[in-house]
Amino acid sequence: MELKYSEITSKIIGAAIEVHKILGNGFQEVIYQRALELEFREKGIDFVREFEMPVYYKDEQIGTRRVDFLVADIISVELKAILKLEDVHFAQAINYLEAYNLRSDYLLISAVKV
Repeated sequence: MELKYSEITSKIIGAAIEVHKILGNGFQEVIYQRALELEFREKGIDFVREFEMPVYYKDEQIGTRRVDFLVADIISVELKAILKLEDVHFAQAINYLEAYNLRSDYLLISAVKV
């Protein structure tokens, strides 16, 4: 069974793998964001970096939240350069899916070596 957005998600994952192959572990998140932006452009992926999304409470906008990348207006990509993936990171991804009615959410992690 093929997933609905498998073509674009395959490109996203391929871009992330390429960044990780070249940079490896240990950089700050912003370095991975910049490199992934270059890979997205090279692969012809439609995206917006640091996309501002409104946050609502009882139908009233109370602020905004930036996602690292919004791809093709449907997929949120969050990068984390961390030692260990915590439940809060999964909760953040799920929150984005629900709050913004997005189809897919990716949490890309580069572990930092100590």
